[in-house]
Amino acid sequence: MLCAVDRGILGGTFDPPHLAHLFAGEVAYRDLGLDVVTFVPAGAPWQKSGIDVSPPEHRLAMTSLAIEGSPYFEVDDREVARDGWTYTIDTLASFPADERLTLILGADAAAGVQTWHSAAEVLARARIAVVPRPGVDRTAVDGQLSGADVVWLDGPELDVSGTMLRGRVRTGSSIRFLVPDAVWLYIEQHGLYEGPATQAT
Repeated sequence: MLCAVDRGILGGTFDPPHLAHLFAGEVAYRDLGLDVVTFVPAGAPWQKSGIDVSPPEHRLAMTSLAIEGSPYFEVDDREVARDGWTYTIDTLASFPADERLTLILGADAAAGVQTWHSAAEVLARARIAVVPRPGVDRTAVDGQLSGADVVWLDGPELDVSGTMLRGRVRTGSSIRFLVPDAVWLYIEQHGLYEGPATQAT
């Protein structure tokens, strides 16, 4: 029986959402024949406990702005709306059981999946689509995901990160064209990232 939806899930703090996020979603959608790519901003990511992350309302708003104009992209607020720490397994379990889920991860994140809460259950519920990242060894990632349903996406290794973008804003450098224009304007209007350094990506 055919599944109801073939869904890609692209999660993260999105602080801010940038072109590497959008490109990952685009490649996954095209290469894997997905019906939709759902961007899920993290609420309270447990692995970033103690790290300053922008308020969820800003990250949700920026993500919504980032995907404007792409009918096969959507933003979902279920992690932002959930109380307590954010765990990927809870998010995956909240989608209908008949949906095929593909978790879209940068290679750096994929290399750490075994440290996640209920990692085995995550790998049992979702296919993992890995986006190449600079400096991350593919063999090491494959070793961490042995036995899982894994596909590597074909695309350039874009060396863009939230850490780099926030650092540029703090030093007065431009990030225009590294993020969608609407996101760049939102950051300017709200004075985001002008304070002390943060480490969330």
